Amino acid sequence: MMDPTTDNAGSTGDPGSARASLEALRAEIAKAVVGQDAAVTGLVVALLCRGHVLLEGVPGVAKTLLVRALASALELDTKRVQFTPDLMPSDITGSLVYDSRSAEFSFQPGPVFTNLLLADEINRTPPKTQSSLLEAMEERQVTVDGTPRALPDPFLVAATQNPVEYEGTYPLPEAQLDRFLLKLTVPLPSRRHEIDVLTRHAEGFNPRDLRAAGVRPVAGPAELAAARAAVAKTTVSPEITAYVVDICRATRDSPSLTLGVSPRGATALLSTARAWAWLTGRDYVIPDDVKALALPTLRHRVQLRPEAEMEGVTADSVISAILTHVPVPR
Repeated sequence: MMDPTTDNAGSTGDPGSARASLEALRAEIAKAVVGQDAAVTGLVVALLCRGHVLLEGVPGVAKTLLVRALASALELDTKRVQFTPDLMPSDITGSLVYDSRSAEFSFQPGPVFTNLLLADEINRTPPKTQSSLLEAMEERQVTVDGTPRALPDPFLVAATQNPVEYEGTYPLPEAQLDRFLLKLTVPLPSRRHEIDVLTRHAEGFNPRDLRAAGVRPVAGPAELAAARAAVAKTTVSPEITAYVVDICRATRDSPSLTLGVSPRGATALLSTARAWAWLTGRDYVIPDDVKALALPTLRHRVQLRPEAEMEGVTADSVISAILTHVPVPR
């Protein structure tokens, strides 16, 4: 593994060093964020798959800090947008501005023109503004006044939402939820981790100054491009493909669900399983890779029946039960 403090400017971007660099992310981000390894791994998987992430957790569990630390450790540009009820689509995508000196309109890019866009509390803005992200997330471009404008590569939307406060919110429609590759839950820290957090703050840790916290770049666009190319070559056997399909089809037949996983969701599960297989050091996918990514990839793509929800059934419990019943290929 490369030294997390070294500069990666001279890296060749080969798959071996790319994997080592991405593995070093956990240690580097841990300098700023305590006890969120699963969320860090999910964000890396999303970058490898060119996907987007929905982060769900109560306020104060370092969701914003996590994205900022990831951007610093990967040498990527990041911007944050606080979603509010009065936010307009042009506040995100940008707009045409009249220049009185040239007597012409020029395009003023919005915050979406970045590598990592943190959409904070995305469910607090009306559907019209939420939908302004759809083209950016799906097509990697923004169209203003009929002119498409490409977004930077890599481009990832990390959207946050509060799972307990629903007053004054606008739930994301299924079509937009389906655009998120992963839904990651960011839990409250354990007692040991919370003590560690308070100790760091008592010693002068400033979450707004990641450089002072020791966070350094351990990878960049070259490593990410090499990693994506290697993930694309990860072998998927016909048995694994059938296993993914069987899991997703089982959600459509579940009596607890009104909406099962679409073929887009099945494709997403296959992609995330490949990325996880490569991150763990293999060039082929095994059933455990599919199981490891099934919950974060599928939990937001299903819809519970009201009666099941009243009985305490959750999307995670339904998917977990399906994983125990669908035959695993040998």
